[in-house]
Amino acid sequence: MRLVLLGLPGAGKGTQGELIAEKYGIPHISSGSLIREAVASGTELGKEADSYIRRGELIPDELAIEMVSERIGRSDCVQGWILDGFPRTVLQAIALDHRLAQINLDVQMAFDIRISPGEAIQRIAKRRMCRNCGAVYYLDHYRSQNGQVCDNCGGELYRRSDDTEETARTRLMVYMKQTHPVLHYYSMDGRLFSIDGQRPIAEVFADVDYYLQRLADARRAGEAT
Repeated sequence: MRLVLLGLPGAGKGTQGELIAEKYGIPHISSGSLIREAVASGTELGKEADSYIRRGELIPDELAIEMVSERIGRSDCVQGWILDGFPRTVLQAIALDHRLAQINLDVQMAFDIRISPGEAIQRIAKRRMCRNCGAVYYLDHYRSQNGQVCDNCGGELYRRSDDTEETARTRLMVYMKQTHPVLHYYSMDGRLFSIDGQRPIAEVFADVDYYLQRLADARRAGEAT
């Protein structure tokens, strides 16, 4: 499976990506995590990426394309992958298709997880992340005592510097201008599937998995012939 997850910031792409990865055994690749790794490394590339993130802007297409292309070329991606947060522009989507076509592959499905702008802002403002394992939580859904430690590993939960209402509003404007057209790009050849993201996580995943089962069934049928 070669999948792309799209939607407003805070739509739940990461959560759905983790569920897909767990069920189907393919890596969930967050472009945000790739960028944060670069920032944490302290390299000039990381510092440049950090300057865009702090302003709520997208990193340049060329930088994003190179980072993602390198990642999906690793051995754990042979059976497929889930891209979360990439492509963010039509240019990136076209570049991804071109690179995959060179090895006779393509993006099979793109999911648009839909939430309202108001819901997106509230989710971002209430988001917390584990310093240790990177798990994402929301203040309304903490299960751990006082909402200060990670349920997975016990690590400290913190608020990212760019998870503020002001930055969230900037990110939404950037998304509508630069990323929303990607939906139309994938819809033109029938690869886009829209999912209502303002429901419980399990219900959202059930809808996503309905389409993934069709993809899995088609692959099994092809292997049998």
